[in-house]
This record gives sequence, structure tokens and C-alpha cells, in this order.
Amino acid sequence: MQLQDLTTPAALIDTARMQRNIRRMQQRMNTLGVAFRPHVKTTKCVDIAQAQIAAGARGITVSTLKEAEQFFAAGITDILYAVGMAAPKLRQAAALINKGCALKIIADSADSAAAIVAFSQASNTPFEVWIEIDTDGHRSGVQPAGEDLLTIGRLLHQGAVTLGGVMTHAGSSYELSTPAALQAMAEQERSLCVLAATRLRSAGLPCPNVSVGSTPTALSAQQLEGVTEVRAGVYVLFDLVMANVGVCGLDDIALSVLTTVIGHQKDKGWAIVDAGWMAMSRDRGTQKQSRDYGYGQVCNTDGQPLDGYQLTGANQEHGILSSTSDEPEQDITTRFPIGTQLRILPNHACATGAQFPEYHTVAATPGGEPEAGATWQRFYGW
Repeated sequence: MQLQDLTTPAALIDTARMQRNIRRMQQRMNTLGVAFRPHVKTTKCVDIAQAQIAAGARGITVSTLKEAEQFFAAGITDILYAVGMAAPKLRQAAALINKGCALKIIADSADSAAAIVAFSQASNTPFEVWIEIDTDGHRSGVQPAGEDLLTIGRLLHQGAVTLGGVMTHAGSSYELSTPAALQAMAEQERSLCVLAATRLRSAGLPCPNVSVGSTPTALSAQQLEGVTEVRAGVYVLFDLVMANVGVCGLDDIALSVLTTVIGHQKDKGWAIVDAGWMAMSRDRGTQKQSRDYGYGQVCNTDGQPLDGYQLTGANQEHGILSSTSDEPEQDITTRFPIGTQLRILPNHACATGAQFPEYHTVAATPGGEPEAGATWQRFYGW
């Protein structure tokens, strides 16, 4: 199938770039001597998760229990649900475990731990719980040197729940942009999570797993002593935020949105495309970074960026393509006639991917022209 045969907007995945990204991350984890558990929330796609596992990944990380259900149904059993557990979700988690899923859940408060223990005892469900550690003040988790860590550990262990380890996510790494800063954050993430594990063990509590990770820190860590596994997600597709962080180039971004020029506003220098924020998402993650890409970087159908053109505005189903150059090379109506197909690189692959029910794979033909291949389904729901 040719790209012009696809209904736009459509989510495209460049499989050569994707496979290169998978190999790069897996080889790095192998070199650092740790297991790799990819976070599949970015793609929510069985075909991609299977490619990651085929490359050497051990298990997966999910952000919703619905994801866990769907990936388990597809045959993947080793799953970490990396969102704090709330009591109303325990029944859904227990149902997975009772079907044979090796599901791990997390807690970062005594209240959450107590609820897990109570449900476990009442239902005879063998939960495995990891404690979430805050290593950068970005989001959730307990302080690695605080008393809450040991309180939660004792509640779980004495309640006959398996205390599986500690985990953390240095999400503040997304705000960095230099190798030195990223390396320092990776070391901070590692050392503080290892500290939490050491304190649990010193208190006579088990802590077999020490799990860290974000795409920037995974690609920047110089050593991972004391860590057993790393998690990262967006690396498999990358995006413009990651390009600004400095861990990928534009030619590493495997996800794009195929769109069609449907009109012009010549006096404003606009071409109107059929990819608005319902296709690209409202995520403007590059807005606070060194380079603002608007709603996305414009590329030709080969996936090559067109310098000086961005998706500068978006309504629900309309995108506004305009020049970011003070002196455009030519009139936009001439450069992009109605019917022209373009590809837009996204700010945030997770958010843009979430706008589509499926991905169309794209590969170059022997003649160099892009050609659409298999269609991969994407999961939804909570």
C-alpha cells in the first residue's frame, strides 16, 4: 500500500528507526549489566512489545490495569503496574494474579500498604508489592532516607505480602538538556534508589529488585551498581521533547502523523492540514524547552524535516502549517498545494499515539519511496 492510499490523519511508525532504537537501548542495558523492562505505555501495542522482548527485554511495565489485562491476554506474564495502587483497583489486580499473571503492584504510603495487606488476607491473593521511591521530587514516592520507607516495608512484610523491591522514575530528567546534567541525574536516581534498598535490607526486610528508569537517564547512566533492572518507554519511538533533551536526533523519531493539505489562508501564509490537536494531541512539551516546535515538525513523505516549517497552530480537526522563517523560500500555496501529503513529528509520542486506534508501519522500498506495510492495533482504556 502506498501512503497516498491511507486515510489521513494516520499514525505512521518507521520500523527501521524503531528497530534501531530498540537495539540501541537493549545493547546499552546489556553493557551495563542490568535487565531491561520496557514501559509499554508509549505504544500500547503487542507487536512492538514483542519486538522489545525479542531483542532481550524481560517483562514489561504498564501504566493501567487495562494494559496489563490486554498484554497478559497476548501472552506476556511478567508485568509491573507502575502506578500507585488504590484500594478500588485491588479486585482488578487480583483477578489478573489469580489467572496466572505475575503482576507486581506498587505502594508509596502506609495507607496503600495497609489496604493491600487487608485485601490480600481477605481474598487470599498473593500480591507482590514494590515500594515507589522519590529520587527527584518530580512526582510520587517516599523519601529514600525517611521513616515512611521502613514503615511501609514492615507493613507489607508482616502482612505476609511479598515485598518485591523498590522502584523509581526520574521524570525530572525531561527538563534537562546537557550530557553532564543527565549523567548527574542518572547517578542521583541510581544512588538514592539503592540507598532505599540498602536501608530495607539493613532492617531485615527483603528487597530483591531495584528498578530505576526514564529514557534520558537510561541512555545517560555511566554505571548502575546495585540496580537490577531499568525501565524506559518513549525511547522506542522518541519525539521532539527527547530531541530537545539531547538523547536522540530528528532522524531517530519513529512516530509521525501523515496529514493532507486541505486548504490555504494565503494572506496569512498558512496551509491548512487535516491533522489538528485531535491527531497531534494538545501536548506542547517543547514550549518550555530550547526549541519550540509548535504542534510538530513538518516533514516530507520520506520523513525528512522541512526546515523552516512547523505546525504552528491547531484546532480540533485543522492544523495550521506556516513558515517559521523571516524569509520563506516561496509562497506557501505553491510549496504545499492542496492534496499534498506531509508527515508531522510529534512533541510527545505517548500523547500523539494515544489519539489513534492503530499504527501503520512504514518502510522504504528498494527505490527509496516509503511504503505502508502491516497495521498494528493499539490498546485503550483503564
